[in-house]
Amino acid sequence: MDFLQNHIEALIFCSPTPIKLGDIKACLSEMFNADVPDDDIEGAIYRLQEKFEGDEFSFQLFQAAGGYQFLTKPAYQTSIGIMLKQQSKKRLSTSAMETLSIIAYKQPISKTDIENIRGVNCDYAVQKLLDRNLIEITGKADTIGRPMLYGTTTKFMEYFGINDLAELPAPKEFTGDVSTIGENSENKEEPIAISTTEEPEAATPENTDAASATEPTTTNGQDNAPDMDADSKDLIEPDAQA
Repeated sequence: MDFLQNHIEALIFCSPTPIKLGDIKACLSEMFNADVPDDDIEGAIYRLQEKFEGDEFSFQLFQAAGGYQFLTKPAYQTSIGIMLKQQSKKRLSTSAMETLSIIAYKQPISKTDIENIRGVNCDYAVQKLLDRNLIEITGKADTIGRPMLYGTTTKFMEYFGINDLAELPAPKEFTGDVSTIGENSENKEEPIAISTTEEPEAATPENTDAASATEPTTTNGQDNAPDMDADSKDLIEPDAQA
């Protein structure tokens, strides 16, 4: 029986968080009152990983957050999800997730910079993340006012099941500047000239008749004005004898 392997298995199983190789070695060295080589510990961990890969076990030894931890296999996520749903486990709100994402990708970052990215106040979200130990204060910025800087914790990696921040999914990269306003000169259309001069109205029979009725006509340079009667002519012409 491999006593060293069994002790390491018990340590990993009882640890509430991923236990690191150095912590395992410190416990074993104190228990055996002798220095335990790193190669022996790593060999025992490797054998444990092979052992729990079998289908007879519903959990497996995973490496997370720089340490080792027993976690259930993905094949049983449906039943576990139902149990967690029934227990009404409180999840992070949308605002907290947005704030945590910004800190994870931009750390170390100040609260002012987080608010500039989100466009809203982040006091409540930052405090909730601090209470859950998903973020921590990593220092102060060298700018005016020396604002505090925030970064993720080991529990953050444990919460999302990653071993290193490099395992975070890469943010989407844009090849062009989507905020640029303008138009392509190659596809630019020529402006359409709009004339403000009114076109002459086309002649119609109605217009022709109306013009003939109102405008005087001339024949051989003389106006064809209507003839006046003799009485009217006498009233207009002056008396010749006068």
